[in-house]
Amino acid sequence: MSDLGELIIEPKNGQPADACVFILHGLGADGSDFEPLVPAMGLPKSLNVRFIMPHAPRLPVTVNGGMVMPAWYDILAMDLGRRVDTLQLKRSAERIQALIQEQIDQGMDSRRIIVAGFSQGGAVAYHAALTFPAPLGGLLAMSTYLATGESLEPASANQALAIEVHHGSFDPVVAESLGRAGADALKAKGYAVNYRQYPMAHALCPQQVNDIGKWLQARLA
Repeated sequence: MSDLGELIIEPKNGQPADACVFILHGLGADGSDFEPLVPAMGLPKSLNVRFIMPHAPRLPVTVNGGMVMPAWYDILAMDLGRRVDTLQLKRSAERIQALIQEQIDQGMDSRRIIVAGFSQGGAVAYHAALTFPAPLGGLLAMSTYLATGESLEPASANQALAIEVHHGSFDPVVAESLGRAGADALKAKGYAVNYRQYPMAHALCPQQVNDIGKWLQARLA
C-alpha cells in the first residue's frame, strides 16, 4: 500500500478475492469517485473481485493556472495532442505497477488483474498495463488518450492484452478523436482493441456501465 492510500472494496460475499480490478480516477477527483460503479455494474456474487481505487497525489496543474489538485501528472498545454509531464505520468504508472505487484506477491494470478482508468487515470492505466512485465487480464481506457504513445516501450508479456476503449461522442474535455487515435495506434501495433462510442460527454452513461459489467464478467468468469 502506498503512502497516498487507496480505497479498497473487498468481495461482498465474504469470500477471499481471486481477482482484482484497479480503477484510476480523473483530474481533480479521488479514488472514491468510482465507488458507486461497483454495485451499479451488477456483477454476480460468485465473482470474488477486489476493487482497488488509488488516490492521485496533489500537484499544481499548469492548464488550470497552477492550481494544486489531485492529478496523476501535470498538463502543460491543451493542444491537439495534449502536452503533458511524461515523467510524472510514468512515475504514477510505476506506482500502479507496484500496487499490482503487491497483489501478485500475495498470491493473485496476474491474468486475473484488470487495470481501468478514466481521463488522466486512463492515460496512466495505458502505460502501466502495456509496460507491465507479467500478463494481465485486461485494460479498460475510458474517455482518455494514449499520452505516452511515442515513448512507449511495451512489454511482450501483454502483447495479447484484451483492451477495451470507451469514449463519449460529445466529450468537450478529451475530444473523441484523441480516444479513437489511441485505439487505432494500438491496433496498428497488433493489439486486440475493442472501441465503443457512447452518446455522452466526459462521463459514464448507463449503457456503458452495463457494458463494463459484461466485459468484466467475460474477462474474470
